[in-house]
Amino acid sequence: MTDAPITDLRPLLAVLVSFVASFVIVASYRSPNVREGWTIAAAVAKFGIVASMLPAVLGGAVFEWSLGAFLPGGIEFVLRADALGMLFAFLASGLWIVTSFYSIGYMRGNDEVNQTRYFAAFAVSLSATMGIAFAGNLVTIFVFYELLSIATYPLVAHDETDEARSAGRKYLAYTMFGGGVLVLAGTALVYLIAGNVSFTAGGIEELANADPGLAMLAFFLLAIGFGVKAGIMPLHQWLPEAMVAPTPVSGLLHAVAVVKSGAFGVSRVVLDVFGPELVFDLSLPFGFSAGLVLSTIGASTLTAASIIAMRKDHLKQRLAYSTVSQLSYIILGLGLFGWYGLVGALLHIPAHAFMKLTLFFCAGNLHVSTHTDYISEMAGIGKRMPLTMGAFTVAALGMAGIPLLAGFVSKYYMLVGGVQMGAELTPVAYYLVGALLLSGVLNIAYFWPVIYTAFFEAEDAHDAKPLVDFRMGGESRSTLPATDGGRAADDGGRTADDAATDGGSPEDDESADEQNLDAVDEVVESAEDGGSEESPSDDDAEALDNAEAPDDAEAPDDADIPDAELGDLPTDEEGVVRPDFATSERNFSEPAERVDTGDYAVDQRPSDVDVPFGVGDGEDDRGRDGGEGSHAGGSDDGGHGDGSHAGEENRDDGENRDHSTDHDDHAGGPPAGGWEHVAGLDALRGRESTWFTLGPILTAMSLAVLLGIIPYEMGFLELIELIVDTRLPEEAMRP
Repeated sequence: MTDAPITDLRPLLAVLVSFVASFVIVASYRSPNVREGWTIAAAVAKFGIVASMLPAVLGGAVFEWSLGAFLPGGIEFVLRADALGMLFAFLASGLWIVTSFYSIGYMRGNDEVNQTRYFAAFAVSLSATMGIAFAGNLVTIFVFYELLSIATYPLVAHDETDEARSAGRKYLAYTMFGGGVLVLAGTALVYLIAGNVSFTAGGIEELANADPGLAMLAFFLLAIGFGVKAGIMPLHQWLPEAMVAPTPVSGLLHAVAVVKSGAFGVSRVVLDVFGPELVFDLSLPFGFSAGLVLSTIGASTLTAASIIAMRKDHLKQRLAYSTVSQLSYIILGLGLFGWYGLVGALLHIPAHAFMKLTLFFCAGNLHVSTHTDYISEMAGIGKRMPLTMGAFTVAALGMAGIPLLAGFVSKYYMLVGGVQMGAELTPVAYYLVGALLLSGVLNIAYFWPVIYTAFFEAEDAHDAKPLVDFRMGGESRSTLPATDGGRAADDGGRTADDAATDGGSPEDDESADEQNLDAVDEVVESAEDGGSEESPSDDDAEALDNAEAPDDAEAPDDADIPDAELGDLPTDEEGVVRPDFATSERNFSEPAERVDTGDYAVDQRPSDVDVPFGVGDGEDDRGRDGGEGSHAGGSDDGGHGDGSHAGEENRDDGENRDHSTDHDDHAGGPPAGGWEHVAGLDALRGRESTWFTLGPILTAMSLAVLLGIIPYEMGFLELIELIVDTRLPEEAMRP
């Protein structure tokens, strides 16, 4: 391995290229095609710069650029492209190309506002990500860590709704004012006890001779500070709420940049600040070391997050908690002292990125093409979106650790590392192995209902979230809309007893109600014929008198009915008399006030405390794709809303639009008659969705498959083995 770093500008250029491009993107706001052309050009240029350093880094070289000392004590602002930094930079820069193409299809297909700001903020975020990857010391990584939080805030709060702004504030509070402060405190403590904050392969030597108590405190300050961005519990709350952002932003947050920067920061702390050996030697009571405590936090998080994910009906919410779980695999593996555990932890960084990006891309494509965000509304959607749901299935199987996919390889290495550590060092590691196996089962538990619902259920006989919110076997109901604009679940799907609970009457009273309405209609027609200056005829008055009241209503006394002038009768805008049937100030489109009867909570609100079941509910709730609204492109036949917009120029960013006129009223779930069947060849011809979204989905899925089959040929496993070999002591366990 080359001892002296090679002075080179390429680490700096990799950081600056997208930052400079952000200004060009803003300047091109009047021409969306030019603006997005600059986005793709910057992404390709960034990837080319990073890839040009990869062969030399695989050979042991390190590229470095320094601005010089800018803090007392000789602390430099330095960028260094070593093997560990190259792993993160190569992954993020490559996936930015894929995400840029997807963003074009999604943002145009969903007719999003402020698209120029979106692409500019995205570019700045990737600059901060490259800075984190190539940071040469704790101070430099802290600067870019905070810049990433600032740059991604406009993306989280993109929709500018109250919910989006609240999520943005929580995101900053957790990652910038919470995690950032802990990282800064840990950095200061490391400098105090070691006099050095530079990343050194195998750890800073002075820390091994420092006071164990202070070293332990510094370790957990840094690990937890970076772990906030990685979503470790209980500091994960910002992550699910950040799902209000557009889906490409969710992909950025969960697969490319933000959470990966947290996991990468923890990797730097374990491998290049303290070193794997010192992390294992820092002892705590009951036989635990700092590394085992870190792994235990990861094991607890991945188990709890998987259980919570099973309860989420909103697809992006389920994927958000899946991310919290999957990132904890990396944290767990970093605490396993040994070659296999560290290789598995680092390999899970690209493995999770490919699989989770595929899953979020699929969720966004479902939203744009069919308005569907809730799992409970996806019965049979596999025949409408065969390629999208096929890619979702492959990525979900990879997340569960099925062989020949990326997730299996990384988890296999961690399992072997845990067993080896348990046999040779401490039996506590067997508990971590059990957590890994349990999490694999839970992965299947929360992904299988999505796949089963999409491919093996029919819209007219839907099993609502089997084995999760309802009794064993689920609750069968139809998700098809009724022909009168309602939902079958609300109308035809309800029993007579259910119909009577809302103050109405069972089916045997329907004929009487229809007779009453006929009598009222005759009065209205008479009033329209006679104009507003004439009184209703005697025949009409007699018809009203003869109209029967409902069985449960008592006829009022004539003395209790005040005389009314004709001018007091309710009329519409044209002056035509229209009866006012409003009998209450309550808005019946909103759920009634909850009454605590002591029953199970799922009987009142299945799935989510703040999200109704979805089928048959109001547009405000049903269309909430993390704040994206229910106005996404599409048509009642499950049409290609995204494709119809993908080639058009955007409207002005500041233009106010009435989304109710942009698209049809259908806003989630299958349309009347069920999903349109799209054959495989037709899907490849573009009938399923635009290739701006479908192409990135299949690309990310293919990368997940290739990493599971040929990890060495892709370069990732070779790079990771180089990282681990140079950071473990010679006597450490190896293959």
